[in-house]
Amino acid sequence: MASAVGTPETYVEKPETLAALRAGIAAGRTRAADLAAGYYERIEKINPRLNVYLNLTKERALAQAERIDAMAAKGDPLPPLAGIPLGVKDVLVTQGSPSTAGSRMLEGYHPPYDATAVTKLEAAGAVILGKLNCDEFAMGSSNENSAYGPVRNPWDTERVPGGSSGGSAAAVAANLAVATLGSDTGGSIRQPAGFCGVVGVLPTYGRVSRYGLIAFASSLDRVGPLAANVRDAATLLAVIAGHDPCDATSSPAPVEDYAAESDKGAEGLRIGVPAEYFGEGLDAEVRAAIEKGIAALEAAGCVVKPVSLPHTRYAVPAYYLIATAEASANLARFDGVRYGYRSPRSETLAAMYSHSRDEGFGAEVKRRILLGAYALSAGYYDAYYLKAQKVRRLLAEEFLGAFAGVDAIVTPASPIPAFKLGEKTGDPLAMYLADIYTVTASLAGICGVTVPCGTTKAGLPVGMQVLAAHLKEGTAFRVARAVEAAGI
Repeated sequence: MASAVGTPETYVEKPETLAALRAGIAAGRTRAADLAAGYYERIEKINPRLNVYLNLTKERALAQAERIDAMAAKGDPLPPLAGIPLGVKDVLVTQGSPSTAGSRMLEGYHPPYDATAVTKLEAAGAVILGKLNCDEFAMGSSNENSAYGPVRNPWDTERVPGGSSGGSAAAVAANLAVATLGSDTGGSIRQPAGFCGVVGVLPTYGRVSRYGLIAFASSLDRVGPLAANVRDAATLLAVIAGHDPCDATSSPAPVEDYAAESDKGAEGLRIGVPAEYFGEGLDAEVRAAIEKGIAALEAAGCVVKPVSLPHTRYAVPAYYLIATAEASANLARFDGVRYGYRSPRSETLAAMYSHSRDEGFGAEVKRRILLGAYALSAGYYDAYYLKAQKVRRLLAEEFLGAFAGVDAIVTPASPIPAFKLGEKTGDPLAMYLADIYTVTASLAGICGVTVPCGTTKAGLPVGMQVLAAHLKEGTAFRVARAVEAAGI
């Protein structure tokens, strides 16, 4: 509900659980078409204020809903996401509808195919409501870099929702979708989930196909779900996970029933707490909330012990070398010839390249392309990019060593709660440091879950990050579920 005029507005509303909605459709108490129509009414009312959706896929969504209703009317077995209204981050392509990655460079692009994760959602019965706003090409920590305007945080419309999957997190927090898909390269699911008070999942690298994900940094990009509760997030991950012949990096490992894993409880699990994540720069209220969460895990029967990850202090510079280097290579294709926007100011070939990229890309994307091109240039490759890859290896080995002694590691998802719009846009380094607790897991390739863990005195959400070893998503969900159950 919106607050009085002249004060920051709040639009937080918790959706019904996935299981409850599906049960209502299966029993005939709810029609999937009516459910979708109700969400479109709420979107029409609230989206102009929050700027969560960039475009809606009504025709496709309502056709899918009618198919689900026909199945329910006949008494046919329903798939796991039957009739559930979902949103998809605009870096995942959807056939026939705009897929812009939040950039002017891809304005008007209508892909001829669906991303594998989208295909799997619809095969499971999901109703895709539309495409969600994000930082341009997923580059940002606040969702202020979108060419189509910033997303506002449903808890306080004067604050950012986090990035780059800000639209995905805000849509769940404001009940503009039951759940959503986002992408995470250095924290782009986990940080906005923390800022918006929802659950966000970073799957193990390769656990979910990247086919149809518009690339930022290919060795880091991952697709994952955001939801209002841990069990719903676990259910979504089980649907989209698995090997895909269209993505050679996708893992052939069997997919667990993550929802069932989350039901097992956390008693007896060993929880590591790294001192490096609780030092200088951590907001006092965030620290207090995370410490309450750790105490709740102890009360649930977990064994809490200290662990050390000393190379954490090198993670941000290593990440911003590797990610920008890969971005400079991936975005080279958007040149006005092969792909993307072409400037009308194209008197010569050189002018066409220059003007197209200058007008098509925003400031942050240009900054990262320049940083990455520099790191890969002759004479600097060994000093920067190669050294960053060596640090990445050290970080991965540290996590492997830590997980030999603990089942999961818990940290803050961000050193600060959601900050005000415009507060950090003039200082890119300060913005990059907001990722200090999330880039480590990205570099190591491990999995993690952000789960709500209390609020500040100002009523802003705090997120706890639960990290687990490769392909141990079930363990992360068990720990996150215990934090959720504590109701901090």
